[in-house]
Amino acid sequence: MIGQATAPLADFGVGDVAVAGGKGAALGELVRQGFPVPQGFIITTGAYLSFLAETKVGAALGRFLSIEPDEAPDSGVPDGGVPDGGDGTGGAALRALFAAAEMPGRLRQEILEAYARLGAGAVAVRSSATAEDLPGAAFAGQQDTYLNVRGGDDVVRAVASCWGSLWTDRAVAYRRRQRIDPHEVAIAVVVQKMVPAAMAGVMFTANPVTGERGEMVVDANPGLGEAVVSGRVTPEHYVLDGSGKVLSFTPGGREVVISAAEGGGTQESSGTHGAKPGLAAEELAELATLGEKAQHHFGRPQDIEWAAAGGTLYVLQSRPMTALPPQPPVLNAVQRRVGPFFIEMFQERPYPLDVSGWMSRGILAMLHGMAGSVGVAFPTVEELLPEEEGVVVQLIPPVPRPTIRTLAAPVSLLRRAGRFKAGAWTQDPRFSLFLDNIERLNGKDLGPLRWRAVIAFAEECFAAMQGITDLRVSYLPGILVPVLKMRFMLLFLGKMKLAPALIAGAQTRTSQANRALERLASIAADDPGLSRALQDSGPRELLDLMEREPAHRAFREAFEAFQLEYGHRETTSVVLSSSPTWSDAPEVVLGLVKAMSGERPQTYDQAGNALAELKRHPALRFEPLRRRVLAAVESAQAGMAFREDSHFYATKAIPPIRRAYRELGRRLVQAGVIDEPDEIHHLRFEELESITDADDGALPASLRGRFRPLVLARAAKRRELEGIPLLDPALLFGRGRQVEGILVSGTAASRGQATGPVRVIRGPAEFGRLRSGEVLVCPYTNPAWTPLFQRAAAVVVDAGGLGSHAAIVAREYGIPAVMGTGSGTSTLTDGQRVFVDGTLGVVLPAALAEGP
Repeated sequence: MIGQATAPLADFGVGDVAVAGGKGAALGELVRQGFPVPQGFIITTGAYLSFLAETKVGAALGRFLSIEPDEAPDSGVPDGGVPDGGDGTGGAALRALFAAAEMPGRLRQEILEAYARLGAGAVAVRSSATAEDLPGAAFAGQQDTYLNVRGGDDVVRAVASCWGSLWTDRAVAYRRRQRIDPHEVAIAVVVQKMVPAAMAGVMFTANPVTGERGEMVVDANPGLGEAVVSGRVTPEHYVLDGSGKVLSFTPGGREVVISAAEGGGTQESSGTHGAKPGLAAEELAELATLGEKAQHHFGRPQDIEWAAAGGTLYVLQSRPMTALPPQPPVLNAVQRRVGPFFIEMFQERPYPLDVSGWMSRGILAMLHGMAGSVGVAFPTVEELLPEEEGVVVQLIPPVPRPTIRTLAAPVSLLRRAGRFKAGAWTQDPRFSLFLDNIERLNGKDLGPLRWRAVIAFAEECFAAMQGITDLRVSYLPGILVPVLKMRFMLLFLGKMKLAPALIAGAQTRTSQANRALERLASIAADDPGLSRALQDSGPRELLDLMEREPAHRAFREAFEAFQLEYGHRETTSVVLSSSPTWSDAPEVVLGLVKAMSGERPQTYDQAGNALAELKRHPALRFEPLRRRVLAAVESAQAGMAFREDSHFYATKAIPPIRRAYRELGRRLVQAGVIDEPDEIHHLRFEELESITDADDGALPASLRGRFRPLVLARAAKRRELEGIPLLDPALLFGRGRQVEGILVSGTAASRGQATGPVRVIRGPAEFGRLRSGEVLVCPYTNPAWTPLFQRAAAVVVDAGGLGSHAAIVAREYGIPAVMGTGSGTSTLTDGQRVFVDGTLGVVLPAALAEGP
């Protein structure tokens, strides 16, 4: 087959991508399965390679490929795509050579003979590259298609132009993003009888927006489907159930109709706008049947191009759907309740090494241990984070399952609550042992160790986390009893509303870090040069200035001391060892210092005022009662401090784990498995465990062939899922209250009202953008975000609930907070003046709240 220049479609199947390209192989498979595919033939990749070998185009392409691909994005080439070798072999010149080169006689003759066997009439000539129409890389529109081509000479020219389109700027840039080696790509061409379509378009066998597998989506327009796939029209939009029944219909704009021109090529005309569907119910049902059949055969949802002509439906293309959200889960009441806590932790998609390493053997192992201590079975990591092709696609909020041991839980909880007092947990010998283990791990040099010894070092890091797990199992029950006791007393006194603010008054390592950041901001303010730089420069420029200029020594020393004490904190989430810590990303800390510079907006001390209000209660004039109530408040605060501080110390295990991964990653780079050390996160910990080095410590050459394809495939799948949340916040928080004037709404998490301009901060890299008095709008928070609350007038968060870090800290600092809006970052914009009501949980336009 490889030696042939042409062959009928039916000669190819899904295993022939290397010869027929992605599109051709899929079409051949459809023909074999009896689908209504227009007759045609394929000009194989062998023909393309022969063309290169027999013409000067091959040498020009060789010079083109000799340019280092990584130079292109910064080379000033339009679109960051195709470099120019300085000898006329840039992308445009290369494509001109394809078009101008004379087709070798043998190839030309075979193409003309195949065209004659097809009837020598109007045909569609479509590119079919070996790297297109694959899972995770559709290459939609990257290579060229020529419609209504008539005559042998025009077919031959169209074939050469299709070959040249493999090297358009957009195709080269797309392949680079997909990490596809340009030396390994080739292209076939599909030639089919032209279908004079009355209606045409695309069909998705799953809903591409929601991910719902029980729905199909059809877009259609009169004439050829080019109008739909090119985005030239607003198509008719049908949502169907599995049988083809219309669930919803939206009329199209019919802005243009593209049809075959009599002399060849296409022509455009204005469509006739109308609200009546262009497809009959029978046609939609037949489309649904074809879609279901294709999906079943290929084993995954399909993106299908189709055309209707003369009462017949034709399939023009079928490829795997890319960037398809997972099937939306149906959440029960428990999942909706616990979901906000988990969605806050999983704002970024975990890597395979996150899931199989720190998460499974550290954080989730801790959750399993805590749940097991009260006889509750916690879901497995596979249930919590289902995967496709080795990549996490979704977050399913857990439903802890009681077991027979749960019946004994009350006795166990009371026993531990009586024995272990949260206020004294740092005196526990297990805490000292944990710190000693972390210090020992931090002091170990990994460079001289063999591969297996570095793996063992990482396992020691996971094992060190068991110390925090044991402490949490022992001391967390001691939180529940004091909180319940405090709430009971407040209920008796008629002051239950004070409970959240009183608990928020706990002094924690996080609040200590915030005060340390304030001291850094104060030192910077006393340094005129640094103070100006804080206002005028970004965090990275500040870092360079601080390290370069001796005059900033006082700040540099204070900064280094801060990093020594708090640098192990996570920037993104405690569950992600792939994310940098504060020490790894010092610009994040400098961004916080920058955000804290300047005048702090006036805030209401909710915790202090709540305690003052409680002390003024007449019943507390009775000294014994006063002592008991205030002791209950203090014990509840100590419990909440333990919850926060044990989290703080747990993250001390992350830096040595990251150090082990960097060392292993460095060695995999040397072995040619990955290009950058951080790409190690695409591998699973078990895969790293399976590697053994040689006697001289070198990794075997076979590792490249074994693991590099896995890394590239998982990286491609991860890119495919960019922009798709692990869990749609609307499933937890709804779409917001449909009340006139309200911009967004959510959970009322911290009382009060504030007006100010919006500042959307999407991640730690943007911390320095927040200015004093602005309304902080963000997708999630963790302890790294909390210093920003000292400058924000109010906080509006897409995710999270009453017990989230953002809510607790907002109450501590006395600023209004609205949690779980689901859409704050997409609805509100920088500079927009809003009124935040943290008591009602709504955000309004400032003008509406202020009145005339």
